[in-house]
Amino acid sequence: MPNKQFAMAISPIWRPALLGMGVTPSRSFVEVGDEDLNVSFGPFQYKFPIEAIEEAAISQWPVWAGVGARTNFRGTVGLIGTYVNVVKVTFKAPQQMRLLLKTSCRNLYFSLEEPHAFMAAVHRHLSAVAKAA
Repeated sequence: MPNKQFAMAISPIWRPALLGMGVTPSRSFVEVGDEDLNVSFGPFQYKFPIEAIEEAAISQWPVWAGVGARTNFRGTVGLIGTYVNVVKVTFKAPQQMRLLLKTSCRNLYFSLEEPHAFMAAVHRHLSAVAKAA
């Protein structure tokens, strides 16, 4: 299957603040490939094995947690450009990430322009991986 790229949703209200962090629409996307999930949020670039994903679902990000690249250092990371269209990707095992410091990530949240299309693509790729195993 070809790689499919999904734009991160960035609210016009938060765009100026996120721009200061280097987060622009062209540098903020999630790409689902046959083997990897590539996540780009401005200067933050991550690659995860597609088979490491346990689940992808529509979720919510609390307003008090803020926008931008966020972590609670207890397994939750958010790459948030708006509080709507938030997707939560749960990994089978914690994945290592670096924001300013290293942190492990079991639950990754991000806001997307097309969250339902993203979830469908992830589920298609996970099904293909399961059939090949």
